Amino acid sequence: MTVIRLTRMGRNKKPFYRIVVTDSRKRRDSGWIESIGYYNPVSVPKVMKIDEERYNYWLGVGAKPSERIKKLVAKK
Repeated sequence: MTVIRLTRMGRNKKPFYRIVVTDSRKRRDSGWIESIGYYNPVSVPKVMKIDEERYNYWLGVGAKPSERIKKLVAKK
């Protein structure tokens, strides 16, 4: 199954996340199909950018967003 989830980037105690589409069987930070945005919880204010068109496309073809992605997109 294809999922939309966060993959961690950055360094220790300074996380930065990419919003990616990947196979659900892969590990969190392993290869992904497409990067559709990013989320930076450390900056003030917190920054999130997502390509709405690509997000809606992947939802349309059956990708499932993770719980965290659902919450972040709902806040936006």
